Amino acid sequence: MHRDVSRETIEFPQKIRSQSAVSRETSCFSAAALLFCKVWGSLLARVIAVANQKGGVGKTTTAVNLAACLAAAEQSTLLVDCDSQANATAAIGFQKDPSRRTLYHALILGEPFDRIMQKSQVEGLEVVPADKNLAGAAVELVVAESREYRLQAFLQPLREKFKFIVLDCPPALDLLTLNALVAADSVMVPIQCEYLALEGVSELLDTLMRIRRTLNPSLEIEGILLTMYDERTTLSRQVATDLRSFFGAQVFQTLIPRNVRLAEAPSFGKPIIFYDIHSKGAEGYSQLAQEVIAHAEKRVGAGARSAHSGA
Repeated sequence: MHRDVSRETIEFPQKIRSQSAVSRETSCFSAAALLFCKVWGSLLARVIAVANQKGGVGKTTTAVNLAACLAAAEQSTLLVDCDSQANATAAIGFQKDPSRRTLYHALILGEPFDRIMQKSQVEGLEVVPADKNLAGAAVELVVAESREYRLQAFLQPLREKFKFIVLDCPPALDLLTLNALVAADSVMVPIQCEYLALEGVSELLDTLMRIRRTLNPSLEIEGILLTMYDERTTLSRQVATDLRSFFGAQVFQTLIPRNVRLAEAPSFGKPIIFYDIHSKGAEGYSQLAQEVIAHAEKRVGAGARSAHSGA
């Protein structure tokens, strides 16, 4: 029997209700931390992992188009494809090339970033590509020393060169995703506006809290992003309402609509702002980029005030 979503509130999985929301802001961004972040007179890049172990929620679409829109807004950005399917690599315009060095070479073979990074078609956006060898990396990392910190070590010198680093995570809570979450300052969680898409949120939040307790105490929630939103359906509106009610300010104001042009763009190897700048998808991701930039500026401003008051 089908449930009438127009007459009742969609209930969240019990595990989600039992968990407290993870704070978007950390409470320990002190003067000392601010001074530590300053290198050559500028702040280090903010590393954002786009993660959700459930597939088909718009992770790669979000990572590629957010990175492109940040670069278009004159924010130097690095996109790192952490998924062996290499969909982000293809979506930003790189064809398959067995001779190209990828993230695998960095994590397993220790090759330097300047031999791996590629310039993209978007000015101000560089890419660390992926390929099928990353599937092997997930296995090889099991016995590797400091296996959870490989990506963090690779990105450390790059944080001086960019304002944002966006990590596209695979749809699984494996060692590649773990490396991304340890290397990240924050996590962006795309959630499709359908009830079943909520099911994986509890496991992800549980993993994030475990990582904060052990491997990355400063990990924050960048925000929860509602994707594939269809304003014509009661279900989409109900899911959006319930998510905002439960997670509050952690949900981005931006809604990414279900949009045909957005779905077509990867097959042409273009971000949506290059494929159709006038589409609703381009408008959505441009707004998201501005929201992310505003959050970053607000965070830096709060840190500066904290440093001033502590001086």
